[in-house]
Amino acid sequence: MQFKIFMFFLVFVSICSCSQQQARKPISQKSGTFMKESAERNRKLVALEEKRIDSIMKKNPENNYVASKKGYWYSYETKNELDTLKPKKGDIAYFDYEIKTFDGQIIYTKEELAPQVYYVDKQNIIMGLRDGIKLMHKKEKVIFLFPSNMGYGYHGDNKRIGVNIPLICTVTLNDFKPETALKQNN
Repeated sequence: MQFKIFMFFLVFVSICSCSQQQARKPISQKSGTFMKESAERNRKLVALEEKRIDSIMKKNPENNYVASKKGYWYSYETKNELDTLKPKKGDIAYFDYEIKTFDGQIIYTKEELAPQVYYVDKQNIIMGLRDGIKLMHKKEKVIFLFPSNMGYGYHGDNKRIGVNIPLICTVTLNDFKPETALKQNN
């Protein structure tokens, strides 16, 4: 008998509590202002960085800078016109590089970064280098001017590169080989 009363009470409470429940309203509503403000900040940042890149190119007229399709600029310090092959997905690229600010201050030396081994399009490196390496031939040395969005962006590298810092990367592509060649040697 007590069990039946208990069950009746439970059913009654659950029915009553369900009928009184109302849909919850969202805590905040999006007005679109945040997105508009963010887009405006980004437009200003891009304009400022493009102005600085233009200034660097004007100060160094001896470097013939080329605009990439991805939004960065590059100039050959050492050009290899004999080779026709360039690294592609599935290759392993061996390169050295150093990173500087747009003011020319060294952030990371070539020695600190040590020789790099990069599995093309299979490893996570900064977007600018990911694309830039595929433009190079063996033994070429290229100066890249990366706006912050092609470098470490709004996050930085959590070490020496801060938020929204555009970068100058000087890269030497020492060699590259198909990944299959490496597997055959092992």
